[in-house]
Amino acid sequence: MTHPTAINRNNRTKIVATVGPASNSVEMLEKLIAAGCSVFRINFSHGSHQAHAKSIEAIRKAAKNVNQWVAILGDLQGPKIRIGSIVGESFALEPGQELLLDSEIDDEMGSIDGVSYRCATLAESCEPGRILLLDDGRVQLEVTAVNGNAITTRVLAGKRLASRKGLNLKGGGLAEEALTEKDEADIEFASMQDIDYICVSFPATAEDMLDARKKLDKAGCKAKLIAKIERAEVVASQQAIDGMIKSSDGVMVARGDLAVEVGFESVTSLQKQIVQRSRVLNKPVIVATQMMESMIDSPVPTRAEVSDVANAVFDYADAVMLSAETAVGKFPCEVVQTVYDVIIATEKNEVTQISGHRVRLDFEYVDESIAMASMYLANHFKSIKAIICLTESGSTPLWMSRIKTHLPLVAMSAKKSTLNCVALYKGVLSARLPYDEERNAMLEDAIEIVRQVVSLNSGDHVAITFGDVVGVDGNTNTLKILRVD
Repeated sequence: MTHPTAINRNNRTKIVATVGPASNSVEMLEKLIAAGCSVFRINFSHGSHQAHAKSIEAIRKAAKNVNQWVAILGDLQGPKIRIGSIVGESFALEPGQELLLDSEIDDEMGSIDGVSYRCATLAESCEPGRILLLDDGRVQLEVTAVNGNAITTRVLAGKRLASRKGLNLKGGGLAEEALTEKDEADIEFASMQDIDYICVSFPATAEDMLDARKKLDKAGCKAKLIAKIERAEVVASQQAIDGMIKSSDGVMVARGDLAVEVGFESVTSLQKQIVQRSRVLNKPVIVATQMMESMIDSPVPTRAEVSDVANAVFDYADAVMLSAETAVGKFPCEVVQTVYDVIIATEKNEVTQISGHRVRLDFEYVDESIAMASMYLANHFKSIKAIICLTESGSTPLWMSRIKTHLPLVAMSAKKSTLNCVALYKGVLSARLPYDEERNAMLEDAIEIVRQVVSLNSGDHVAITFGDVVGVDGNTNTLKILRVD
């Protein structure tokens, strides 16, 4: 099967779409890829492994049908703290009223007299004056007393409390394990499915990510790890932010829970800081949460949402992520197309194309040096129309993608896992490389292979990087300029 329409792939900033009931058919997934989506998120907080397996199969079938490489990202639920069920599903709140939270209350019998919670460290982390935030901050409770596991609170804000809503402690400090038993079962599943990326939810320290890596290794899972930055402790200092970035293969600015913990007014500046530090530390970064929230029910976005997506592009994020918009929204294809259009319009601004990044820094590795040299050359030799990177691990195109440019970066590899993973990197396109050819034949054929991905005219030049030894990671040591015949 061939794709019915041209594929939108001129966007350098990538689009991550969450798969759900509105988008899990092969037909819809093909449309989302055609509209510009490069990465698909599987949310392990909802659905069964059987349902997720069907979605993953559909994603791969859709990508094959339209001849595109896409990454699959599994998002672990993590230690999401929730209250229990409420009889009648919800009850009204009044400012100043007393509300009891107690782990001893039956998990199905919450009422105006008290609701249950499940968190071993909540009570010990609370003290009078601390603020508890429920339902993404829509309900705010001030702790007035703690007696054992019983936490007495006073309602500060909120009109209604519903069953199973999430609970955060403003300012952070809950010492829950980053990976739960459910997460470990999901890791086993992800390993069997060969998922490309796994997001760890609510990690508090770099050690949480290192522990996650050990659990993935034990499960035989080769996925790259993304740390979701959503706890106050992680953004308390640049040292804490850097530690989390360095311990991961990439990060996600999870603005929903982060805003609840640190205050919504602080999130924008933190987003900029995290994106900037991720770029400096050579890690991909995703900006997530409410990018196009209104398009769950509307075919057009608000002007504020358009500015939000554009802001992430100007920050130089690798990707922006859609959640409910594509999982359960009424207009999944339209929202991806809208985000694509905003990205394309924003990336026409020369601010997104001109880079002084790392020009005064020394380089540590040969392949890093080749990557930086190729980008400087490409940005200053105007005859070059594309940058081609023959790669095993994907590390060279990742380094390249940190540098602003208007030119397409094409990662060529024989490894399917590498071609999938680079789909997340800013500005990087994938092209399958025949593995059994001699090196000279590869270079001669490279332009024809790249022509399947980008438009090249006779007389154009391309910059191409490769290593002397085929099949060895980290061996890129050569940069050539080839003329298109």
